[in-house]
Amino acid sequence: MRNPKLHRYATRPGLYFTEDGGADAVVRSETADQVWLSVLEPIDQPSAFYDHSIRLFETPGIPLNQKIKEFPVCSRVVEELGVRETLFRMSGPNYGLWYVHLPKAWDGMRYGYRVDGAWDPRHGVRFNPNKLLLDPYGKGVDGRMELAPAAFSYECEVVDGKVHGSAFGRMSQVDSLGHMPVSVAIDDRDTTKHDADPDHPHIPWSKTVIYELHVKGFTAQAPWLPEELRGTYAGLAHPGTLSYLQNLGVTSIELMPIMAKQDELFLQERGRRNYWGYSTLNFFSPEASYATKKAQSQGAGAVRQEVIDMVRALHEAGFEVIMDVVYNHTCEGGVEGPTVCWRGLDAISYYRRQKSNIGRLEDTTGCGNTFDFTNTHVVTFAIDSLRYWAKRIGIDGFRFDLAASLARLDGEFTHRHPFLYALRSDILLGNLKLIMEPWDLGNQGWRTGQFASPFAEWNDRFRDSTRQFWLTDVQAGRGNARVGMQELATRLCGSADLFATDPGRGAASSINFVACHDGMTLTDLTLYQMKHNEANGENNNDGSSVNHSANFGVEGPTDDPVIAARRERAAMNLIGTLLLSLGTPMLLAGDEFGNTQRGNNNAYVQDNPLAWLDWGWRYADWDTPQRRRLETVSRLISLRKSLDQYHHEEFFTRLSQLGLFKPSSRVQWFLPNGTMPMEQDWFDVNVRSFAMRLLSNDEIDVLIVVNGVDEATTFRLPPDCGWTTMWSSAISTGECPARGLKPGAVRIHLHASAPGEDDDTEADAATDDLPATDRPAADPAVDPRGGSAVEPPELRPTAIDMGAWRVRAEQMALVEQAMVDAARPVAALPGEPVPDPNVWTMPALSITLFKQSSH
Repeated sequence: MRNPKLHRYATRPGLYFTEDGGADAVVRSETADQVWLSVLEPIDQPSAFYDHSIRLFETPGIPLNQKIKEFPVCSRVVEELGVRETLFRMSGPNYGLWYVHLPKAWDGMRYGYRVDGAWDPRHGVRFNPNKLLLDPYGKGVDGRMELAPAAFSYECEVVDGKVHGSAFGRMSQVDSLGHMPVSVAIDDRDTTKHDADPDHPHIPWSKTVIYELHVKGFTAQAPWLPEELRGTYAGLAHPGTLSYLQNLGVTSIELMPIMAKQDELFLQERGRRNYWGYSTLNFFSPEASYATKKAQSQGAGAVRQEVIDMVRALHEAGFEVIMDVVYNHTCEGGVEGPTVCWRGLDAISYYRRQKSNIGRLEDTTGCGNTFDFTNTHVVTFAIDSLRYWAKRIGIDGFRFDLAASLARLDGEFTHRHPFLYALRSDILLGNLKLIMEPWDLGNQGWRTGQFASPFAEWNDRFRDSTRQFWLTDVQAGRGNARVGMQELATRLCGSADLFATDPGRGAASSINFVACHDGMTLTDLTLYQMKHNEANGENNNDGSSVNHSANFGVEGPTDDPVIAARRERAAMNLIGTLLLSLGTPMLLAGDEFGNTQRGNNNAYVQDNPLAWLDWGWRYADWDTPQRRRLETVSRLISLRKSLDQYHHEEFFTRLSQLGLFKPSSRVQWFLPNGTMPMEQDWFDVNVRSFAMRLLSNDEIDVLIVVNGVDEATTFRLPPDCGWTTMWSSAISTGECPARGLKPGAVRIHLHASAPGEDDDTEADAATDDLPATDRPAADPAVDPRGGSAVEPPELRPTAIDMGAWRVRAEQMALVEQAMVDAARPVAALPGEPVPDPNVWTMPALSITLFKQSSH
């Protein structure tokens, strides 16, 4: 059968439905000898191609590729699978593309490709027509890979779940049909279907607060959802879920990978699953397992619609949707891996190869293969995929996993890479939020700050410096600090040393974070000094061993109230630094209420309650510590969003490219004694207490006071105005800053009580330790640098088991009232001089936000 002229828009790979009831199929393979389009139909239904195809019968000794070469269109029946396969010989290659026009096509049609060519593994060529391949541009996927010889292009056997055979041996003659996933066609011709979509929020970078979550793990145990919606796209779109996110105050939801995934070979051999999803099976199809059972039963189109409905719901609620995408490698892994798509279509073109051994793949990802972004067609493939998700699904931005691998030319990174230029110049993608993970495992793979405009980047320097300042340096004790004022100040002020390298590039390009999916949760950073990945089955050898975490004396949970209080204060210091820094903050889902993974810093295989968020606290009939932390974090997010100083994108100062600060009209720095730091102060890592004043052109100034030492410290705040406390990490353990020279900051007794205890007793106990605030301390012995020599207060409420902290809501009101009382001017005793109203005592190891006020 002669193929009619293809429709004019079928100039790129993909399956395009046409007005005659058929479809144009286009696929790329620059080195194949022949390509066939395979359409699968059930044998108990009439075939749509009966008039066009010649039926083939089993003929022993004649391989499949020889039989299907005889006719332009042929079909065969596979009784054991209940499937009829019709194969259409494609025309080509025409500039690397193969074409065929299907006389009939339908929504939900299951199909794939078979490709014939040379078998020469030592030169990287592995064509095998016995393997049914996914359409790289397919919009839907059905089925899963079986760990069986059929999945591999080379001869092998699977014994006790292990693959045995040489990837450089003979070609496999086993048909993969029925053992591998297949593509599903989705009719996407309606150009008006998104006309009624809600407006995208289009939140400016300067007002963005990112929240990273896993679609399944976020709601898998959500008590507000019916069972059938838990762990699904629909569950994330549920009003109860959206309400929680709004109450938290974040603006942009960053979804961990939702593209169709397949478990890596080594995980399949161990009987494990890739929970995170950084192992892409198809770059146009959503992961079906995150859809409701109802949508899954209705097919790929219903799964995709559930994703679209989720994005619409998030938009209607005011959230942007950012997708974590993995274009650096595929699920096929190294040459020993299965053949599902790219390896069988054109391995030479898709994958980078070792220069010294072309039969082996270059691997800068740690996953066995690396996409070759020096190939224009690979760049085009990625751009087409991204445009599809943005235009058809409604995604507002993308976070690129191991982005350094996407920007390597001849093996070396360059910010002038064609792929980066393609993203910048694209009329759709160039206006979205584009975030890079700026490292990989290749040569000189750490590239933080080097992607240039308009890309934002994950800032691991912020992560590490903040953890060291508040965790490992504190645990190491005085005189052993590694991060001092200059390093933390640089991070607070937007990391200009990394991001002020490109004209017009602002602080918002720095995605600040202290925890993300890859590593310990924020709470675990304060519970564990070592990783605990034993449950992963890799003898605790997986995951990073450098976490900059601290256990404060006990590894793991403890009932010791002193240790528990120190941990809570440390967690609030981390969150406070994150949300009070210039740049774009990113929270890991669950950190706002103290989620734990029990020390596992690589939970990618933990598709179970260890990695799912535990929401049991939400419906407790007492004020849980999770709820208290959530309220504290939400309050701080709200404060950040209300302050003009954070609603800009430029740097307040280009800090330290030469190791020195430049004067700025937008930021001022102070030591505790009220003086400005000298050059030697910036280079002294033992200087850990300072204040950063952010000046506003139109509104009030704010002051961020960092007390990084383990004793209450007296600060002399700028005297040109008064100051009022807006937030302090110290309130997490019942303390707050206090005006005047005091022997300790104000401390409130928070009483632990089980539900049902007498409220009057509780209220009385809660006020027992409120100190007097109407007179200064006698002879406070302030040292020349402003540090208080008085005994540090205990970082704990009195007689409380923090492992089961039960504090009534009224008690938090006492803390807030104490902050107000502590901020009142201190009255002088008769005959004494009037105290300085801008002298404050800061609790040990705390970060505090002040706003400008009248005296």
